[in-house]
Amino acid sequence: MNNFFFGIYPYIALGVGIMGTIARYERDPFTWKSSSSQLLRRKQLVIGSVLFHIGVLVIFLGHFVGLLTPIWVFDAIGVSHGAKQILAVVAGGIAGVIALTGGAMLFHRRWTDPRIRKTSSFWDIAILAMLLMQLVLGIGTIFVSLGHLDGHEMVKFMSWAQGVFTFDGAAASYVSDVSIIFKLHLILGLTIILVFPFTRLVHMISAPVRYLWRPGYQVVRSRRKTAE
Repeated sequence: MNNFFFGIYPYIALGVGIMGTIARYERDPFTWKSSSSQLLRRKQLVIGSVLFHIGVLVIFLGHFVGLLTPIWVFDAIGVSHGAKQILAVVAGGIAGVIALTGGAMLFHRRWTDPRIRKTSSFWDIAILAMLLMQLVLGIGTIFVSLGHLDGHEMVKFMSWAQGVFTFDGAAASYVSDVSIIFKLHLILGLTIILVFPFTRLVHMISAPVRYLWRPGYQVVRSRRKTAE
């Protein structure tokens, strides 16, 4: 099971995530949107959304740089594994709490308001619940990490993540003996990538480039004028 979840499942998740996203953009471009419910309970949306997005952005960048930067780069610039571990615990912990607070506000808003819930799809609620669970697991890993401040545990995850992208056949073995909470965190993270193309999360990879040359005005005609 360890070999499946950490040696095979990553490629399934990445394959479906990448190909599914491309297919959705090509086949259903009009569904490629955030489906905002800003007109309903706007204040709670703004506060929760700002907190959630700031926290998640910091976490994402931290994971991306921390896991995929070659170990020798940190060694070359004099950043020890212990210092990197402490930075991950402190910065990740703060960002995790901020994101969890905002996410909980968004989930409460979407789940308890009858109007918003009626306009929400299954995946709107499911993906938010998955992200909240991922944040809870992520914060939970901090307490385990406090017992490994030497940074050697972090190196295992770096070796695994980089091994996946370099097609290292032994990648799964690098995390075979880590705590179960870390494994659940990794599996849920891969599952979020797997379902990514079927959710509103796709809007996060869209860059509004067309707005740079879009006309600054809109032509609006009345219905009667158009009919004439």
